[in-house]
Amino acid sequence: MSLLPLEKSNEQPIAAPPASEPAAVDVEYRWQGNNRVELLENGEAYFPRVFEAMRRAENEILLETFIVFEDKVGQELKSVLIDAARRGVRVTASFDGFGCGELSTDYLAALSDAGVHLQIFDPAPKHLGLRTNWFRRLHRKIVVVDGAIAFIGGINFSADHLADFGPEAKQDYSVQVHGPAVADIHHFALLQCGRPVRARYWWQRRRQRRSELAIGDHDGQVRLVHRDNGDHRTDIEQVYRQALRTAKRRVVIANAYFFPGFRLLREIRNAARRGVDVRLILQGQPDMLVAKLAARMTYDYLLKSGVKIYEYCDRPLHGKVALVDEDWSTVGSSNLDPLSLSMNLEANVLIRDRGFNRTLFERLEDLSDNHCKVISPETAPRGRVWHMTVGFLVFHFLRHFPAWAGWLPAHKPRLKAFTSATGSEPYERH
Repeated sequence: MSLLPLEKSNEQPIAAPPASEPAAVDVEYRWQGNNRVELLENGEAYFPRVFEAMRRAENEILLETFIVFEDKVGQELKSVLIDAARRGVRVTASFDGFGCGELSTDYLAALSDAGVHLQIFDPAPKHLGLRTNWFRRLHRKIVVVDGAIAFIGGINFSADHLADFGPEAKQDYSVQVHGPAVADIHHFALLQCGRPVRARYWWQRRRQRRSELAIGDHDGQVRLVHRDNGDHRTDIEQVYRQALRTAKRRVVIANAYFFPGFRLLREIRNAARRGVDVRLILQGQPDMLVAKLAARMTYDYLLKSGVKIYEYCDRPLHGKVALVDEDWSTVGSSNLDPLSLSMNLEANVLIRDRGFNRTLFERLEDLSDNHCKVISPETAPRGRVWHMTVGFLVFHFLRHFPAWAGWLPAHKPRLKAFTSATGSEPYERH
């Protein structure tokens, strides 16, 4: 088996540009009105919807994901994509080389041989049994079907997003989008996989501006925001900070990996200080212990300002969602930690819709009221002196981490096409 760079592939239409990662997109997407957005909670809601949309696809399926496992969900994904490709649907699937690094060659070859245009972001063999592609991951989770329906959020294609997985099943969220915003998500996904994209003509841009202004109370408006290592390094962090600065009544953030830099922490603190009801729902039963330890380094700073902190203890929290006041929400792939805010390729949608905001608030309120442990200044974990010293140093290090991360050298992750034919760059998967 081999992975060939796209520029060497015979599939010229999907040839990627000679960039260090999938097409760094110098595009800032605007608010689009007249959309219908539905919250999908956990795999029980997400997988049936996305698989049904794929089964009904007539022309095209675009997929980006961080993780695929060869469990019952991964096997169903393979079956659905193969069936679509065999009936003539153009299927392009982009997998992250780290998150999907354990997929077998048989699994990948079955997709490729059926006609799926399979691409691996930053494939790298293990050295001395260790992976070498730890940083700058393709962390987005996007599906677009026929340019008409889009799914975006934090849910991977793995059975650990289903309750029957057991105590380690993840709590997570995605959204299904219908409407003008799908065109932006589709445009973005095409650019990422190296497919040709027609420029938008003046009348299309004019129609977009009209749709933005069509709904005065903001209901049904959606905007795509993404993070890359080119011109959009801080876009997701900036929209969080802006939303926090304008918050008047409430802020709820549910995030799996919470260890943001100083500027974002300061906006959270400032919102609470001016009387906004600020609630954080974080991991109490993490899939990685370091996530819990890192988040707890911020507790004293936030609790002293009146921020309410809840730890979700039923199972691992994997969500990346937030809401502000009664109409602004965001759902996506981006955690609030150094990897997501400074290195990974991420995508969120911003949503201005009172009905969606209310639904998300009710789900999160149920989570915090019935399934979380409340952390107060009196009950907050107290570390030893050296714990507090480390926390202080790491906390202030993060004030400058995004700038320093951009200096990290050498490693240039690339998007490569998988082919089952033997090629010049063998890449053995295990």
